[in-house]
Amino acid sequence: MRSPKTDAYTALHEIPAGYLNLMGYVDESEVNGPGCRAVVWVQGCMRECPGCFNPASWSFEINELTEISTLVDRILSNDNNEGVTFSGGEPFWQAPALAEVARRVKAAGLTVMSFTGFTLEQLQGEYAPAGAQDLLAQLDILVDGAYIAALAVNAADSLVSSSNQRVHVFNPALGDRLDWASDQMEIHVLKNGDRIITGFRGHLTADLAAEFTAD
Repeated sequence: MRSPKTDAYTALHEIPAGYLNLMGYVDESEVNGPGCRAVVWVQGCMRECPGCFNPASWSFEINELTEISTLVDRILSNDNNEGVTFSGGEPFWQAPALAEVARRVKAAGLTVMSFTGFTLEQLQGEYAPAGAQDLLAQLDILVDGAYIAALAVNAADSLVSSSNQRVHVFNPALGDRLDWASDQMEIHVLKNGDRIITGFRGHLTADLAAEFTAD
């Protein structure tokens, strides 16, 4: 029997070149980074942190294969999106594809932010996921560190959901726009009637037509 980690690596290799395996997507979020942003939740995370907001994101099985170009077009088609935020799941397990998304949206004037369970030092180290440096080079903001339930923070003056996490601002122009908070939530009603409740404490339950939570 293959171990869960082996299964994860196998599943990652099953994603075709030029595609991402997504968990979810919304436009015009104002609780996932500075300003009005598209949010991309990727599928797959090995950490399985107790108290995780997105346990449905742990599986690396194919959920929604989306071509890079299709995702970029979707982000740019909404003029209200000032930037894009990558969440999950663990974005850095799909770093090469996300780096390409980031390059294209930045060329159009958008900013790029990512959450990660890794620390910045791990992503800069020898054993970082493939493409981590490439994605880091495209980011304007990184929020790093695994969620630790015992250190949870839900407050209007906190940018992180547990106190071990850190906010790295690589683009000085965004230094005075750190205006999201760990106690914020918002509801997105999709065209098909599904609803996504996002924010650090948000969740989308089965009776709302899908099973994922979004931070």
